[in-house]
Amino acid sequence: MYYYSLNEYLKETFGEKVYKISLNGGMTCPNRDGKLSDKGCIFCSKGGSGEFSANSNLSITQQIDEAKKRVQNKIKTHKYIAYFQAFTNTYADINYLERIFFEAVDNEEIVALSIATRPDCLGKEVLDLLFRLSKIKPVWVELGLQTIHKKSADYIRRCYELPAYENAVKELKSRGIIVITHVILGLPTENEKEMLETVEYVGKYTDGIKLQLLHVLKGTDLAKEYDKGKFKVLTLEEYVDILCKAVELLPENVVIHRLTGDGDKKLLIAPLWSADKKKVLNTINKRFKEKNVTQGINAKD
Repeated sequence: MYYYSLNEYLKETFGEKVYKISLNGGMTCPNRDGKLSDKGCIFCSKGGSGEFSANSNLSITQQIDEAKKRVQNKIKTHKYIAYFQAFTNTYADINYLERIFFEAVDNEEIVALSIATRPDCLGKEVLDLLFRLSKIKPVWVELGLQTIHKKSADYIRRCYELPAYENAVKELKSRGIIVITHVILGLPTENEKEMLETVEYVGKYTDGIKLQLLHVLKGTDLAKEYDKGKFKVLTLEEYVDILCKAVELLPENVVIHRLTGDGDKKLLIAPLWSADKKKVLNTINKRFKEKNVTQGINAKD
């Protein structure tokens, strides 16, 4: 069996490997500022999943320039994806969003714009802005779904119902915008069957998927639950087993953007095995080889 890897997609689309630059628009989230809740999602860190993002006090151009300097000795490419990562990146005044997004796409070395957000933060003004941007360079919108199961959504305090995701995908795709969906494997409320149900469901809607191992990070309410012994995290072997089954469920044209994910080592409480990225990737690759799961599908065939 083959799966459609991000590396292959990037080479097909842009002709070479492309490096993703994590940017910080200085936004917050309706799940934090009191509009929906002031607690945030149970797993979300103080940095809003943007620990690897740049300093929001810098302009977008400055953030891009600094990021390029950090990697200039490691990579040969001069093509980059501008990734607005921290918090909810469509949750701001439309004029502000227009300014920072156009500042990113106007940079000649930026070949695509990727925006992480919530499905319930995509009003008509935002959708129209994304459509205008997509006429200049490809626009990806990354939606934090995590799970299709209500009990799990309530547990993680997602604060929106599943139809919001379905509607967001419909509106984005009708405008030719690429949809990437985030899914967490290992939520305390779910068994393997439920995790795979989410993956199978998402495969029917999305253009790309990020499969994310549940991380327990310092300073989160999830960490308090973990410290009380209320749940156990997946072992490496358990995670890889579920991952293999998840990949097999996905349609061949769905691009797999992530197979595991990284937690900030300064914040990571569990699972500690996830900090050894080389070992994790080697284990995944070995299991994929055993299962005859190979990257390399050409979705255009």
